Amino acid sequence: MEKRKIILDCDPGHDDAITMLMAAVHPKIDLLGITIVAGNQTLDKTVVNGLNVCQLLDIDAKVYAGMPKPLVREQVVADNVHGESGLDGPVFGPLHRQVEKTHAIKYIIDTLLESDGDITLVPVGPLTNIAVAMRTEPRIVPKIKEIVLMGGAYGTGNFTPSAEFNIFADPEAAQVVFTSGAPIVMMGLDLTNQTLCTMEVIERMEAVGNAAGKLFGDIMRFTLKSQFECFGLEAGPVHDATCVAYLIHPEAFETQDMFVEIDTNQGPCYGRTVCDELNVLKQVPNAKVGKKIDTDYFWDLVEECIKKYSDVYVGAK
Repeated sequence: MEKRKIILDCDPGHDDAITMLMAAVHPKIDLLGITIVAGNQTLDKTVVNGLNVCQLLDIDAKVYAGMPKPLVREQVVADNVHGESGLDGPVFGPLHRQVEKTHAIKYIIDTLLESDGDITLVPVGPLTNIAVAMRTEPRIVPKIKEIVLMGGAYGTGNFTPSAEFNIFADPEAAQVVFTSGAPIVMMGLDLTNQTLCTMEVIERMEAVGNAAGKLFGDIMRFTLKSQFECFGLEAGPVHDATCVAYLIHPEAFETQDMFVEIDTNQGPCYGRTVCDELNVLKQVPNAKVGKKIDTDYFWDLVEECIKKYSDVYVGAK
């Protein structure tokens, strides 16, 4: 079985943690490293969250700290959804895992330059790390096999009426990435909001009876509460995990080639991904934009990944 080599760039984050869980264990994914960026919370907190998840699940991947601030704009965090720690809900033991001394930007650049052009970048937070790496060393761009990202929307935003959080948190970085010429697959809110994690799903994953299932339950029980309080939703989406699901089985997704540009004007549409769904601009598409997902497949995949931890955590509750 050919494995997809990936660097997971994230800002843990509840759905980021589930993405890490899946990417680390599925046999079709070769998780080369995890790079962390500020986003859902400040960098000091997202790094700790990433290390905690890796330690709890014994994930064999090195963790690299990246950019602590957006390129231009003032920093925003999503504490309304993810809480003061950025990963409220789960309780972790004393942390012994350590972040690597190498900066995430250097790791991304060096790994891509030394590759055969077979590495996929999977950014599921703000695009600051990816943009800085591209601007620091443009030679990495043709080395990128594909960028499969979570961010944006061709419809309504979730942090402003126009903008999704990841793009709004660093629109200028998103502009760098979307104009880079690298192949892009965009999993925006229009698709990711289809992955609503109901209490029935939570109980299904907890019933696996291992540490991964408990972590999923702790994460999504908090998310269910915060999504209801923030948006009136009766369940919380697992946005970021759709990127890993796409890499494993793209046939479960419906995408459309679109020309996407980022609104960097300081107005009510700041951070919007302007997706030319009807091709009115007659521009060459620069992204495959997710439209639909087979949710039955998605939840079966999540459960499959959780069960792969059973041998390690026999008897864990």
